[in-house]
Amino acid sequence: MVSSRLVTALAGLALSLVLSAVAWYYFHTFLLFLFVPFVPLLLRGRGGEEAATHDVSTCPECGFRTRDPRFEYCPRDGNRLD
Repeated sequence: MVSSRLVTALAGLALSLVLSAVAWYYFHTFLLFLFVPFVPLLLRGRGGEEAATHDVSTCPECGFRTRDPRFEYCPRDGNRLD
């Protein structure tokens, strides 16, 4: 399944190319570099290195799972996460 971030990045790339073509047609100038540089911001991973190195914490009662190290207790039932 395709992630929503990838779909958003591809849509942004397509839109930037269309806007660049329209700007070139009307203003007779090449404005590709004004729109395309913002696309890589959508392709960045979530959380950086911290999220990639942190283990998954799980609630023993309800099965709640998170990678966020700020969670020490389950938000559903208050049990300490393993």
